[in-house]
Amino acid sequence: MARSPYGNYGHAILTAGALRTPDRVALTYCGERGFTYDELNRVVNRRANALLAAGITPGQRVAALLNETLRVAEVYLAQAKIGAVTAALNPYWPVETLRAVVAASGCTAFVYDSTVADVVGRIRDSLPDVTTWIDAGELADGPDEEPPLAGFHDDPLALYYTSGTTGLPKAVVHTHASSLATAQIWLDVPRGPGSVFGTGAIIWGIGFPAIVGPALYAGMRLVLEQDWGPANFLRVVPRERVTHVSQIPSFYAALLGSSEHEGVDLSSIQVIMLGGEPLTATMLERIKGRLPGAGVYSYYGQTEAPYTCMGRVDDGSTPLGSSGRARTGNAVRITDPSGAPVVGAVGEINLAGPHRMAGYDGTDDSGVLRGDWYVGGDLGTLSADGVLRVLGRREDAILKHGRWTQPATIEEAVSALDGVAEAGAVGVPEGADEQRVLLAVVPRAGHSLEAAKLSLALADTLPAHQRPDHIVVTGELPHSQDASGGPGKLLRRQIREQHGHLLG
Repeated sequence: MARSPYGNYGHAILTAGALRTPDRVALTYCGERGFTYDELNRVVNRRANALLAAGITPGQRVAALLNETLRVAEVYLAQAKIGAVTAALNPYWPVETLRAVVAASGCTAFVYDSTVADVVGRIRDSLPDVTTWIDAGELADGPDEEPPLAGFHDDPLALYYTSGTTGLPKAVVHTHASSLATAQIWLDVPRGPGSVFGTGAIIWGIGFPAIVGPALYAGMRLVLEQDWGPANFLRVVPRERVTHVSQIPSFYAALLGSSEHEGVDLSSIQVIMLGGEPLTATMLERIKGRLPGAGVYSYYGQTEAPYTCMGRVDDGSTPLGSSGRARTGNAVRITDPSGAPVVGAVGEINLAGPHRMAGYDGTDDSGVLRGDWYVGGDLGTLSADGVLRVLGRREDAILKHGRWTQPATIEEAVSALDGVAEAGAVGVPEGADEQRVLLAVVPRAGHSLEAAKLSLALADTLPAHQRPDHIVVTGELPHSQDASGGPGKLLRRQIREQHGHLLG
């Protein structure tokens, strides 16, 4: 029995849209180029047929190092249609990491764009297993008819990589089916025929099935930019009338921490998705004060199981500090150290659903895949009515006076003080049975802060085991590089490395 073309990710994400609404605008790129669904589908078909002409075969692993967001969209979808397995490389990795990841990937072909040509030149001779090197700019001459489809359902679609904070990034195997399940995000979030999703270069890697796929699958207009930091955000949102965005709370700390946003028309924004970091009451208040017409949603997931839970937090339907309920077709539970499910108690977060990864490539996944469940080491609680509250990872927790505290609890109290833009709390020394609290604080633009006054203010609001033992006022906090142009996740470990010596 022939397999349905709708089990192929590229066909279901793009071709179906071209058949359904061929003249609707699918994508605009940097305000310079635009494509209808039919036009984008034909461009992707040309790329796919050119890949086949270059010798790429179904099931072949193809490393993709792409920095241009338009190229990412075109090449990832083209390779999905022909059944090639995309190893989605991070263009911000150091050369040594890139070389090691490709060597371990099993890839025999490598596609890249002009922005990374120098890097490719540095690693090419040291990757003898890669026998085919393709400049994505040369994949334009194939016919625009549909290529022969390959890769369906439970066949591997891509290797998406974890952050690699300890050792090399792990390759997470997602299938056509798991990526299509992720594409259904907007079934649980309001949208309309005029919805416009804006994003930047974070779309390589897991950002692709978590951002590009859902937008196209839902028939939205996808606005692709190379930079999605606060400055460009303020230019693009009014220009494109962006309605939907997905970011982390630190982005809004940067956006609203200066006066540049004042007077900019951001009224088109209807939905703000926030994840990756705790959303504090203070930050939510700032966001709603600036964007009163936007619904604010929290979400939780990992590369291994993206966007598992979500819920709206600004209207009271989901308690602030929670990540909502499992979205349609997914499941979440909490288990105690024995593996038994618990409700209302702290334990490990378990995620399940058709969006879950197939496993790690070349790495033992028996510790995290337990039957249908993925257990990634995050701690949380689950209410009787299914609302997940993420407490964070045990290694982030601070142990003082024999009591555990999640850094976000302290950071929330600090962020509520006048003049504070952002705060980061860590325990020092790392991993000790008794720690002291180190707090780093960034003032808002035009404000100055004094550590002694902050300490006095916090003494009135925090219990003894949460009060900082040392406060550093600094110009910025360390964040990961997520290619958006704005801050990535807060790197608490680096706060300890940079300022921990101050505690002696």
